[in-house]
Amino acid sequence: MDLRLKDVAELLNVSEATVRRWISDGKIPYYRLSHQYRFSRSEIENWVLSCKQGKEEFSPFNQEEADGVKERLGTHQFGLYRAVHKGGVYANIPGTTKEEVIRNAMQEIARDLHLDAEVITELLLDREKLMPTALSNGVGVPHTRDFLLQESFDVVVVVFPSVPIEYGALDGQPVHTLFFLFACDDKRHLHLLAKLAHLSSRPENLSYLRTHPTKQELLDYLKNWETGVKMKGSREAALV
Repeated sequence: MDLRLKDVAELLNVSEATVRRWISDGKIPYYRLSHQYRFSRSEIENWVLSCKQGKEEFSPFNQEEADGVKERLGTHQFGLYRAVHKGGVYANIPGTTKEEVIRNAMQEIARDLHLDAEVITELLLDREKLMPTALSNGVGVPHTRDFLLQESFDVVVVVFPSVPIEYGALDGQPVHTLFFLFACDDKRHLHLLAKLAHLSSRPENLSYLRTHPTKQELLDYLKNWETGVKMKGSREAALV
């Protein structure tokens, strides 16, 4: 139970009032310890994924639940933009299965990030066996809980498979875009996962990803999108 209520609110970009409402409605996994709310990071991660895959009608990023969005400054402001800038964009990665695409992508990603391709690939595939990392709507976020970057920054690598692939998503849609997520600490990992879920919840973002933008084009788009989230959140937070 490593997260407190305010941690979850910050990492998921919502107000504490919104988290309390989710608790009251039984929508989010939590514990009570010494009269305080506590949360497991791994359970919150699975909850974000399962909400976006359609296991629940509820999603934390539905428009009606966005009454308390608060984009933080510091390491969280433009966090996705910076992570993709450190990572990059890889297009036309070959493969007809999830396993083939992950293996082929990691041959290039690991080389550029100076990682062991075989080790990271096996960790990623082990995570997929526990639960597919699809966010529905054709987006997947391959990641592993057993690896953190030994750096002071996070990395997100965007991969466009040569053809959409079956990914085990509960909405049944093949995946056309993969965000390989490598964070430098657990909380930033969860924050980026939540931000990617938010990004993939908007039809206009999904349409843009299907155009297979270049790295610079995607960075420009993400910077504008994260600016919009921040401005929108500031207006909505004032109403809570």
